[in-house]
Amino acid sequence: MWDVRIAELAGRQFNRVSRRQLLELGLTERAVDYRLRTGQLVLAEQGVYALAPLLADDEWGRWMGATLTAPESVLSMASAAAAWELWSLPRRFESVTRPGSGGPRWHGGVRVYRSSTLEGERTILRGIPITTPARTLLDLSRWCGDRALAKAVREAIRLDRTSLAEIAELLGRHRGRRGSRRLGLVLSRYSGLPLERARSGAEVRALEILRNANRPFPRLNVRIAGEEADLSWARERLIIEIDGGPYHLDIGEDARKEAAWKDARWTVRRLSSDAVYDHPKRLLTLAPRANVPNTTP
Repeated sequence: MWDVRIAELAGRQFNRVSRRQLLELGLTERAVDYRLRTGQLVLAEQGVYALAPLLADDEWGRWMGATLTAPESVLSMASAAAAWELWSLPRRFESVTRPGSGGPRWHGGVRVYRSSTLEGERTILRGIPITTPARTLLDLSRWCGDRALAKAVREAIRLDRTSLAEIAELLGRHRGRRGSRRLGLVLSRYSGLPLERARSGAEVRALEILRNANRPFPRLNVRIAGEEADLSWARERLIIEIDGGPYHLDIGEDARKEAAWKDARWTVRRLSSDAVYDHPKRLLTLAPRANVPNTTP
């Protein structure tokens, strides 16, 4: 009976259960220790267990386990950013934030932060307590690099995790907090850009480059000759396709679209997404050169 209840609980929590939860189910300390000795339960984190086998590459299990290390823990920092799909860089550990004050501490292999301002800035993602996307960005701004922070903001808006207005409202509540000025500067870079229409972070970066260079502003992801084009300028009948993103995995489809545009007498130029980030001058070489006032469609 107990093993069925444990399995049901673990099944709801990405194969993770805490010792506290097992005791609340009615197991004794001795019964928990027996299951650990016999291999029915495997230590996943300090005070947190998994039903055997424990999968090393199970991110959602690690995230759930981190939040089970103590009551009121919420996934935060880079761990939360990864769960929200805003962060793809390697992480050496998972992070949580708990109510309170004081510097970060270690709980086993989990980095624990304290905050007295979590109210209204936490939510649930697939059953895991987690900081909201806007709060996650604010936390990231305390320590991550400028490029990584800018990318996280772009992805948060593009994936509709949050909005520029929501981030600005949160900054108003945390005025003067460490990192808030950096996040505010990133926010100002994207003000007025149609981020919600972007298909990739590279497209958003391209818009930023063109605006900063005072180049004619393109239409973003509109249909031309029946096919959706990344960046397009109607006056010049020019299309720039940014290759390498999730919408450019089918070479045959790209060739078909390009043929349709050329039949309609549009010029098609291509640029890799890596070049947009690493060699922005290449984009400016391909884009229209007329120096006209910026307008956002």
